[in-house]
Amino acid sequence: MATRQNSSNGKQKSPRIQVVLPEDLCEALAALAEQESRTVSNMAKVLIQEGVTRYESSSNSSHRELEAKKNKTQDFITALEKQKTQRLKGLPRRLKFKRN
Repeated sequence: MATRQNSSNGKQKSPRIQVVLPEDLCEALAALAEQESRTVSNMAKVLIQEGVTRYESSSNSSHRELEAKKNKTQDFITALEKQKTQRLKGLPRRLKFKRN
């Protein structure tokens, strides 16, 4: 759970979280931060923001696709229900099998 601290002037600071990273991922994050002239913390924040945005947009598109499928199915059911039903004429015919 994120924790908040108060600054010296009494305002609340941004929520803080603690993350455990594998050594190689931590080194890659530090290298990216150095390339971008950012702190490691700020680089992690930027990458997390991008990841969350990308996840939400893919999640929304999946949700839209599912809704479209539901609507298509419902349209098909509605079209079937609107069709006029007809009675079969005469008695059902029996199948005749030829015996050899």
